[in-house]
Amino acid sequence: MKRLIFLYFILFLFHAFVSAEEPVYLFSYFTGRGEDGLHLAYSLDGLHWKALNNGESILAPEIGKDKLFRDPCIVEDPDGKFHMVWTTGWWDKHIGYASSEDLVHWSEQKTIPVMAHEPEAKNSWAPELFYDKENEEYLIFWATTIPGRHSEVAESEREKGLNHRMYCTTTRDFQSFTTTRMFFNPDFSVIDATILENDGEFVMFLKNENPNPPEKNIRYTISEQASGPYPTEVSEPIIGDYWAEGPTALKVGEYVYVYFDKYREHRYGAVRSKDLENWEDVSEMVSFPSGIRHGTAFSVEKKVLENFTLE
Repeated sequence: MKRLIFLYFILFLFHAFVSAEEPVYLFSYFTGRGEDGLHLAYSLDGLHWKALNNGESILAPEIGKDKLFRDPCIVEDPDGKFHMVWTTGWWDKHIGYASSEDLVHWSEQKTIPVMAHEPEAKNSWAPELFYDKENEEYLIFWATTIPGRHSEVAESEREKGLNHRMYCTTTRDFQSFTTTRMFFNPDFSVIDATILENDGEFVMFLKNENPNPPEKNIRYTISEQASGPYPTEVSEPIIGDYWAEGPTALKVGEYVYVYFDKYREHRYGAVRSKDLENWEDVSEMVSFPSGIRHGTAFSVEKKVLENFTLE
């Protein structure tokens, strides 16, 4: 009898340990124009997302010309510390950076002057972080327009003069950074790139931003290294016949999910695939907090939720 009780006790501890180690999925995002700062949502299945902190902002923006907080991207480092970058304004030559141990309390906000060396650079939009395990460094990449620098695309009145390409820098400590370089230079205007490691390859999802005729869709390209190079011949659109931006990718079970802002419809959508070739539109299956805009999905240990008020 004692042996049986002991075995049940061990089984209980085992299940408790497994349960504690189950991942939870988080989504960093902004609302409105980005005046109120960082928001977070969580999900246990990758489909149903609920706001953390009662839907209230967790971190207010303090830097940048416009004091905005848009397109937040969060990455957890090997030691469990979280690093975040974001767009600080429409026409800034820098991006924002802060770090946190628990996603609640954040370091002092600072700017990273990624395009300060380029007098003609118009902007630094939607920065993303990716931890490159092979090189033990962080890859930071974003979209910038430098007039006359890139191959021309047909313009529209609304977006006249904007013709983006992806640039990047790397860092090990967020104190010193390598010289900014061109990261992805296709023959179309590109913004909102994000990288997912999948089966030993690195998949970069991106938005074809060509305005005339309008593309405004999500595609991808694959490299054997996180730092590239990435082929400029990209996939066909993986979404339906609607405009979308701000893709973020997440592995949930056997699926790769790609979430995106269906900004004309003021709602979020998603597609998923098991093989990166056959994509299922699951926009009608996902649910997100009201007002969610361009963010990043990532996984953490379930214990991280203990720091927040859950709905």
